[in-house]
Amino acid sequence: MQIPSEFDAIRPFEPEELQGVYDRLLADERFLGVIDTLYPGVPLEAVAQQLRGCKDNLTFQKIFAYPFLKGIISAHADGAEMNVDAIDISKRHTFISNHRDIVLDSAFLSMLLLDVGCSTTVEIAIGDNLLAYEWIRDLVRVSKAFIVQRSLTPREFLASSKRMSEYMHYVISTKNDNIWIAQREGRAKDSNDLTQPSILKMMCMGGTGTAKQRLAELRLCPLAISYEYDPCDYLKAKEFQLKRDTDYKKTKADDVKNMNTGIFGYKGHVHYHCAPCINDWLDTLPEDMPKGEFFETVADYISREIHRNYMIYPSNRIALDMLEATNLGGYTQQEADEFSKYLDTQLSKIDLDTPDVPYLRDCILRMYANPLKNHIAAISK
Repeated sequence: MQIPSEFDAIRPFEPEELQGVYDRLLADERFLGVIDTLYPGVPLEAVAQQLRGCKDNLTFQKIFAYPFLKGIISAHADGAEMNVDAIDISKRHTFISNHRDIVLDSAFLSMLLLDVGCSTTVEIAIGDNLLAYEWIRDLVRVSKAFIVQRSLTPREFLASSKRMSEYMHYVISTKNDNIWIAQREGRAKDSNDLTQPSILKMMCMGGTGTAKQRLAELRLCPLAISYEYDPCDYLKAKEFQLKRDTDYKKTKADDVKNMNTGIFGYKGHVHYHCAPCINDWLDTLPEDMPKGEFFETVADYISREIHRNYMIYPSNRIALDMLEATNLGGYTQQEADEFSKYLDTQLSKIDLDTPDVPYLRDCILRMYANPLKNHIAAISK
């Protein structure tokens, strides 16, 4: 497939480019260190031969990424599954989801799509601020990621957003592949997952027709991602205090630590749940709705669909009861004791000179309580 050159700087690598990329990766000492960690005792020549045998991105994902992710679930979680009853997986969708984990939200989606019988995975929108090293940039583009460019001037940002939007429309309509994108820029550190209208406006910079027609071209599917436990909860709480007390700005080293903790930390049970494609609902909206109202309405609808489809765990119920002195129930005393012990363990990991423990405790409790509060509000409607 001849992809327009205007997308070259952001798109995943094409099959004919992969061998050259593999050469770069296998010459990078940092990448070789990762290989040595993941495949202890396996000769590099054997890994290199298997890598070079991956002639396209999907094969790379099946041979390397899929077994790695299954290993993560086995070692650091209590199972993962995906409910796709509401969608036709033979059609392509733009999965728009809440965002908990930098790496795994989209990676698990690709793994789970293969598990439910989808013939392909997803192309992933990933911010270039997370690509700390050149080998990481290469690796994610092998793994079907396209790059969201950050830290641009207003004029550059506008041009970059238009190019990304046009690329997303190209992926759905011409490449016939799926897309994953978060409902907002960055993770919602307090788990209060709200869709940013600006994300939808960006999507409408590409395609043709009205804003409603342009969104319909992308076949948006709200996707609820639920982790029983968030390994990065204590890092997020630490960041809340740092931002409260200082002019803290996250570094690349912080991002790498978050990625590593998210991948190898304990997650409990993991559940993905697809709401129906929003196109039928879009058809019910008035044609003459003002643009601002249109984007706000669609954003609210996607947020509610995500909230409605959360899997609610005892940790969510316990956290809300602890935070607001309610008595929801739905859990045992043993589960309450275990969560309390878990909370103390996470708080003890926060390495601040003067930790504000009550504040940090509330921060973590909100992370677990907010999904339940939003779920209750969504199902009440």
